[in-house]
Amino acid sequence: MAVYCNQTGYLPKGTKRAVMTAGGHCQVFEVANGTNGGTVDGMEQKGQVVMEGEALDMGVDAASGDHVYVLDFSGLEQEGTYYVKNEIGETSHRFRVGTDVYRALQKDLTKALYYQRCGCELTAEYAGAYTHPCCHMDDAVLWEDRSVRKEVKGGWHDAGDYGRYISPAAVAVGHLLYAYQLFPESFEDALGIPESGNGVPDVLNECRYELEWMLKMQDEEGGAYHKLTSERHADFIMPQEDKAQFYLFPVSSMATADYAASMALASRVYRQFDVQFADRLLEAARKAYGWLEKHPGYVGFQNPESCNTGEYDDVCDRDERLWAAAEMLVTTGEAKYQEQLTLLLAENLTKTDFGWTDVSGFAALAVLTDRAHRASEESVKNLRQAVLAEADRLTAVAKKSRYGVAMEPEDYVWGSNMVVLNRAMLLILATLITEQDVAKNTVDNPACGGSACDGGASDEKGAVYEQIALAQMDYLLGVNAVDYSYVTGHGEHAYRHPHNRPTECDGIELPMPGWVSGGPFKTPCDEVGKERIPVGTPPMKCYVDHAACYSLNEITIYWNSPAVFVTAYINRGQAERQIRQ
Repeated sequence: MAVYCNQTGYLPKGTKRAVMTAGGHCQVFEVANGTNGGTVDGMEQKGQVVMEGEALDMGVDAASGDHVYVLDFSGLEQEGTYYVKNEIGETSHRFRVGTDVYRALQKDLTKALYYQRCGCELTAEYAGAYTHPCCHMDDAVLWEDRSVRKEVKGGWHDAGDYGRYISPAAVAVGHLLYAYQLFPESFEDALGIPESGNGVPDVLNECRYELEWMLKMQDEEGGAYHKLTSERHADFIMPQEDKAQFYLFPVSSMATADYAASMALASRVYRQFDVQFADRLLEAARKAYGWLEKHPGYVGFQNPESCNTGEYDDVCDRDERLWAAAEMLVTTGEAKYQEQLTLLLAENLTKTDFGWTDVSGFAALAVLTDRAHRASEESVKNLRQAVLAEADRLTAVAKKSRYGVAMEPEDYVWGSNMVVLNRAMLLILATLITEQDVAKNTVDNPACGGSACDGGASDEKGAVYEQIALAQMDYLLGVNAVDYSYVTGHGEHAYRHPHNRPTECDGIELPMPGWVSGGPFKTPCDEVGKERIPVGTPPMKCYVDHAACYSLNEITIYWNSPAVFVTAYINRGQAERQIRQ
């Protein structure tokens, strides 16, 4: 038996739920003040009881195999530190209640990207203990023509390895730029990076470091090189010790479309800060889109036989082209991009995903949050219906899960936490749509006297979407069947051994804070995972906190970036605005 809570904390006015796995004899729980009492590592906790309640029997959870009881203590609104205790004395980890519980988390999730910087020194002034000299400073060689060399320093290491890849980069930048564009008030805190204090929000300073590298990854015809890596993954060594030759691998239509989309988006966001940079970005986007027009067919990528670095292959580029058309339309307003968008929307494509394989959700994000309304009414309607239908589906999935997570057992794939966070993003987009509906109904119906009138149903539905979105963060931060917070440095039982070369090799006990783990994978394929997880283990429990578990516990830039988006939504005006119950 155990009691699982969100180890970071809960908002005062928000839903607060923990999960208990226990027999029918254990149905009463209490919440106690943990400021002076709650202790760690099995020590008895003695704090003043502030609330009591009865656990709700939810039955057996399909993804974990647990018999689950939900402990609801949403009535606890007083800020402070607490823990939950069941009637046989088992306790949860401590957690906070407060309006600011997600601020430090958002900052660390974003600052983690700084530690992935390639081609520059990380100094103690900004990196603290996690320093290293410049790395990967040599020119790269074209894989197909070894006589051609090119300077491509910079950017972020993609994951636990030292490769850099265009599609993952575009997706990570996309998550971050939309987070800033939609919730700018959430990015007022300085990250403590070299550019801090230059008059530009630090999330944009950090994204620019990646974008400047991406600008180097375009060939003369406009295509984007698929990736920049060595031929084989480096051993577990520090980045400055990796002296292998890096190669520019051939252009793909997937990478080029992602490139065009992210450059067009970036040109909008940066225009208010640096017009010349915005112009460079838009020029690169146009050039990439021109390449796509000259190559209307799929141009794929597969690793050469001797190469084992990340492949990031895809069998279809239509969703990437959809994203590119949407971003180019919203950025330029030009009719030809609407024509392309209309044609692509008529195809049998999903329109709600935010991962590197399927980026279709970014097209919906672009069109449905465009205040200038550049897309046609038909396109808006098409994408709006798709988003709301998927939000309704995810709501039903989350309600069926006894842990409140919008995941079916089969959804626990490699990088399952990315799936969780991307679904939270989709639910947030649906929430924003319903907020627009409420605002429109209020304006269009003066007789309502400033209230939402018939928008009340939309407001209620939006509140449900929002609640389910926040429940995904509860899962990520500890309300799960393995009792881990999947973010380093956040929670009393946060995972500590990511598959990340610098973390394993720097001689420092704790990893950098703010890294999201890949999470449970129903069929682990690394040796440690296969050895330690018995065949038939329920999907949610297929996790091991071990650095060798690359299929369970790696970190990547595009697993952190959707978490930044979700926490930025939560933190928007949080001092004045409380999340709806």
